[in-house]
Amino acid sequence: MTTLDAPQVAQDEMPAVQGVRSRLRRRPPQRRAPRPPRPAGPPGRVETTGSVVSTATTMVALVASWMVLQLLVLGGVAQERSQSLLYDEFRAQVAAATATVGPVTEPGAPVALLEIPRLGLQQVVIEGTASGDLLAGPGHLRNTVLPGQAGTSVVFGRAATYGGPFGDLDQLERGDRIEVQVGQGRVVFTVSGLRRTGDPLPQPLESGRSRLTLVTAEGQGRLRAIAPGEVVYVDAEAASAFPAPSGLPPTVPESEKPMGTDAGVLPLLALDLALLLALTLGVIAARQRWSLVHVWVVATPLALALAWATTDGVMRLLPNLL
Repeated sequence: MTTLDAPQVAQDEMPAVQGVRSRLRRRPPQRRAPRPPRPAGPPGRVETTGSVVSTATTMVALVASWMVLQLLVLGGVAQERSQSLLYDEFRAQVAAATATVGPVTEPGAPVALLEIPRLGLQQVVIEGTASGDLLAGPGHLRNTVLPGQAGTSVVFGRAATYGGPFGDLDQLERGDRIEVQVGQGRVVFTVSGLRRTGDPLPQPLESGRSRLTLVTAEGQGRLRAIAPGEVVYVDAEAASAFPAPSGLPPTVPESEKPMGTDAGVLPLLALDLALLLALTLGVIAARQRWSLVHVWVVATPLALALAWATTDGVMRLLPNLL
């Protein structure tokens, strides 16, 4: 039996081991799976941009819709409420003989009850003709006598917004009756004519007589109701008159003249707009933490309240006869 030495066996196995190693070296490297592409931007940034746009759009639409609704519908409801309170106040004053007779009266106070049977109109006239004053009803021009007193009394009224009490004033004809109750008694006027800016003025008033001039505005075209551009005057005269106290102011500010605007409301309007902007930013921040429904349930009443205040401010910047 032949035996092999250990060194000889090791030398015989060396070629086989070297062949395996060489095949391992020649094996091609494995390719790695491609990495997924990175997103274009952080998801949070895209979501924030979308919430900013949607919130701002919703807020603008909400405020704009509320303004239109308030000007043409809700403003009339508010004006009726104001008229009801003014009627009760003026009626109590007449009964107690404490109604004002001039010459100086606090703006906003009731001074007369105006009735036009042909139009089915009954309105309490307040003192003052600024745009903010006429939100409650027709207003008495402060540098003229009160209705029914000797001389010419001028009363302004809105044509379309906040009830539009003088919207049908151009339907009056010569001979129509206008009845006025003041603190001194009741006076009946008869319409003598209707005129517009540029038309001849009525004849000078005879001594001891009273003239009432109602003033409003009218427009042209499809938007005539909300875009009046021409002033309309209705003149009416009474055969008798109450004495007028002296001491009337010689003039009134431009904001109280026909088609006047009140620029003094700009600081308050700027504050309302700033609060609306702050509310919008608050809604955007809240949407990152709470659901959309919950956020708008809380924010909508605040937005409507600010829209109401903003609309009142805008109305004071618009012509007082609108």
